[in-house]
Amino acid sequence: MHILVTGGAGYIGSHACKALSQAGFTPVVFDNLVYGHREAVKWGPLVVGDLLDSQAVAQALELYRPQAVMHFAAYAYVGESVSDPLKYYRNNVVGSLNLFEAMNKAGVDKLIFSSTCATYGLPETELISESQTQNPINPYGRSKLIVEQILRDFDHAYQLRSICLRYFNAAGADIAAEIGESHDPETHLIPLVLDAAAGKGPGINVYGTDYNTPDGSCIRDYVHVSDLAGAHVLALQALLNGANSCAYNLGNGRGYSVKEVIAAAKSVTGKEIPVSYGARRAGDPASLVGDASLIKNALGWTPRFADLSDIIASAWRWHQR
Repeated sequence: MHILVTGGAGYIGSHACKALSQAGFTPVVFDNLVYGHREAVKWGPLVVGDLLDSQAVAQALELYRPQAVMHFAAYAYVGESVSDPLKYYRNNVVGSLNLFEAMNKAGVDKLIFSSTCATYGLPETELISESQTQNPINPYGRSKLIVEQILRDFDHAYQLRSICLRYFNAAGADIAAEIGESHDPETHLIPLVLDAAAGKGPGINVYGTDYNTPDGSCIRDYVHVSDLAGAHVLALQALLNGANSCAYNLGNGRGYSVKEVIAAAKSVTGKEIPVSYGARRAGDPASLVGDASLIKNALGWTPRFADLSDIIASAWRWHQR
């Protein structure tokens, strides 16, 4: 059974492809390779194409006739979305709309969408649940929310059923170290910390030490990328079994501070990590932690790698390779 995976050469998409293959599916990767990596496509064919090219999307759907689509293809740098919102709305929104239109014409009526906790904006409670109002504070989050709204309309009008998965902080790497996290530029904390441990960077700058948290630094909910991938397979199987459209958070329900991440990385690697301290960054909430009880109850999803040290250790193995 073919599953079209847009952005399947990227970080989370490639891990989802491995999980799909292990579950008996054949992932067909559709990726423009702007941020994806050709060498990360290991479990099925690669179609090099862009979602802004409607003909390329239609041809891929016609050639492989997938039973469903997993949609990861998006730009995801929050700061860049503020400075260049046109790039984000064109790629994330228009590209998605092209995909959904092509799916409708091809009769493909099931989709898993890679969404984000950034659609919520600033937290209203200590644990963010799906019932919180979605009020994003940057164009990246708004672009994802717009796509969620489009999917609701397409379900009503065209019976395109979808499950939107709102991630918190994806982290770690494939346990076998076949694939991992490699961004250019890299902005995620854990790979930056590991680069510093390996002597590849100038060190880590902690932005803000005066937040209302136990150690003064920001707290985030880190979810192992293989656990995210497993949730996508569960969501796909639910749609194939007739589930209705819905949205789920993907988080561990526990947050770790920036200082705790650095300390854990020192312990895992046995390396010193140069640290400097600076002022807060605009728009950084003190804490973002997700309540994932809805997907746990509905689909039985339980993170296998919830411990921060295990997450960092998997990423360190990938870094060493």
